[in-house]
Amino acid sequence: MHIELEQVTPMDIERRSFDIIESELPHPLDPQLAPIIKRVIHTTADFSFADSLCFSPGVVEKALAAIRSGACIVTDTNMGKAGVNKSALAKHGGEVFCFMADEDVRLAAREHGTTRAVASMDKAAAMGRPTIFAIGNAPTALIRLYELIKEGKLSPALVIGVPVGFVNVVQSKELIMTTDVPYIVARGRKGGSNVAAAICNALLYLLGRD
Repeated sequence: MHIELEQVTPMDIERRSFDIIESELPHPLDPQLAPIIKRVIHTTADFSFADSLCFSPGVVEKALAAIRSGACIVTDTNMGKAGVNKSALAKHGGEVFCFMADEDVRLAAREHGTTRAVASMDKAAAMGRPTIFAIGNAPTALIRLYELIKEGKLSPALVIGVPVGFVNVVQSKELIMTTDVPYIVARGRKGGSNVAAAICNALLYLLGRD
C-alpha cells in the first residue's frame, strides 16, 4: 500500500489546517465568532462544533474587554491550565489558576461532602477578581457557578462551559445559558479541557491582532 503524504513545512501546517477547515465548514459562520469556532474545530477535528457552540449576545467584545482589564482565568483541570497561552494573557496583567489540587480545596470538599470542582469554584469566587471560568471537565463546577451567580455571590466576566461527558453535562450547560452572564457554551455532551483552552487562546489571539 502506498500512502501519499503532503509536503508541508512546519510554518505552513496551521495555515493549511485552517484552509481545510474553511473549505469543509458545513455553513458560513458569523465573522465575529468564526475565529473561536475554527480554533475549536482545529483542536478537535470535529465540525459539529460549528453548530453546537452557543454565544451570549456581545460575548466576544465583553470577553476581550475583560482580558484587556487584567481578568484572570480559572480552569477546572491542570490540563486546561497548561493549554492556555499564559504569556499572551500576562501581557494584559492576567494569570491562569487551577485550584483542583490545592490542599485547602481537598479539605473543603471532604468537609462539605462536595467535589473538588465545587470547592475550587468557591475558592475562585472568594478571590474577588474579574474572572473568566474555563470549565472543560466538571459539570459540578458549572452547577456551582450557576448557584453562586443566582445567589448574587459571583458575577463572572465570562463562563466557558464545555465539559465533556454524560452525567449532568448537558443540564449544567443549559443552566449557565439561563443566566445573564456572558457565556460560550458547547451544547450537548461534547467538549473537554482542550476545547476550553482553545477558546481562551482564540480570544487571546484576537487581542493580539488588535
